[in-house]
Amino acid sequence: MLNQPLIFLDLETTGATATHDRITEIGLVEVADGKLVGKWSQLVNPEESIPPFIQSLTGISNDMVRDAPTFDELAPALYERLQGKLLIAHNVRFDYGFLKNEFARVGLPYRSRVLCTAKLSRKLFPEHRRHNLDSLIERWQLTCTARHRALGDAEVLWEFMQKLSAQVDGALIDSALKTQLATPSLPAGVALETLEGLPESPGVYLFYDEKSAPLYVGKSVNLRSRVWSHFSGDHRVAKDMRITEQVARVEWIETAGELGALINESRLIKELLPVHNRRARRISNFYSWEWDGSLDSAAPLKLVTAGDAQMARLENLYGTFRARHAAVAALTGIAEEQSLCPMLLGLEPTRRKDAPCFAHQLKRCRGACCGMESLRAHNLRLLEALQSLRLAQWPFKGAIGLRERAGERNEVHVFDRWCFLGTACSEADIYDKLEVRGAPVFDLDIYKILLKALRQLRSKGNKGVNLIEFGPLSSLWYREQEAVAAP
Repeated sequence: MLNQPLIFLDLETTGATATHDRITEIGLVEVADGKLVGKWSQLVNPEESIPPFIQSLTGISNDMVRDAPTFDELAPALYERLQGKLLIAHNVRFDYGFLKNEFARVGLPYRSRVLCTAKLSRKLFPEHRRHNLDSLIERWQLTCTARHRALGDAEVLWEFMQKLSAQVDGALIDSALKTQLATPSLPAGVALETLEGLPESPGVYLFYDEKSAPLYVGKSVNLRSRVWSHFSGDHRVAKDMRITEQVARVEWIETAGELGALINESRLIKELLPVHNRRARRISNFYSWEWDGSLDSAAPLKLVTAGDAQMARLENLYGTFRARHAAVAALTGIAEEQSLCPMLLGLEPTRRKDAPCFAHQLKRCRGACCGMESLRAHNLRLLEALQSLRLAQWPFKGAIGLRERAGERNEVHVFDRWCFLGTACSEADIYDKLEVRGAPVFDLDIYKILLKALRQLRSKGNKGVNLIEFGPLSSLWYREQEAVAAP
């Protein structure tokens, strides 16, 4: 890597948002063929006031930049200086984003290959928890002449790379660099600018072909890295190769967290039926055994499908099977193990009244079919045997919400008795979700997603989600907490 033209860069800015904050200082170290060829540093007039906190952190005051050149004055020479060189920075998306936005303001379309030293450190040394610049300085005993000043921090990165090259096996470094520097094999219809706009946040992404037919729906906690992985040059997954050949448009939906991404993925796959989500499409249906609620019934079980599973009857469902034969096989196994009557369970044709079933003749049924065992006793044994298959019982008095927050994004996913009622983006929107018209539809995938989320809350394994228990709709009181007992 060191045998190509490199730019080690650091920027100081008025804030953290590249779209409206501005650069106050640029520092770069130029390297060619593994040797230092130059350093450059320049204060920049941001044409806006520097916040007091930033002044305190960097030591750069409004007075210092008042007479400095603006970025548009520096842009032509800087643009030429950066061309064709690998840009290296710590948390490079921050610095690269600011450069792209500043150049765009003066009409220059800046693009560059980039390398993040923070990601490189995490990849090479996963045993360490911290990989910020202060941690690298301490761990590697690096020299920093001016911390939080552009050139001083850029010099630290150059020294870090030199020490890596001298002390770490080259094959390990090459392997760590391969993922970061892999060039995506972009489909003809997808512009690089589209992928550059992908956020590093949770959400759902959608691929469409040239006729706008949906090809694939996926989710990730990092949309940018996941989508780019589909277009990696090696195409280790055959499906990625097929998608790359067909995709013409990429869209995405940001969410506040992973739970929202999972819910949206499940919903969109069922709505759009994408070509390459075949497995998820196949498993959207299921079969379950429904108990009729009577211990004296001669036919206590009925096989129902997903469309028959209404919210009010979910507590009477046992098992979720992807195919009819799987449901029948499971019940047959229970009948054989517990000496239950297959005729009463609908597994064997009904004979004349009081005639024993075939299993009874083989001494595999205790005789509920011919009066040797009461229906109540038989059904009690059946009900006990079914408990391991029973759907989890709704552990709340009414509807609940699971709140996820990420920056300014605030989402509340509303559920009632395992059914998803919708996502509210404001407190007022919660009313609309709770006032759902008609019977909500039970969805097995949503059930499993919610069950897992509640269990994580119980173990405090999902600190980014809060539980809200809703009271009566008329008053809409609620109690919000971070943990809840799992069902």
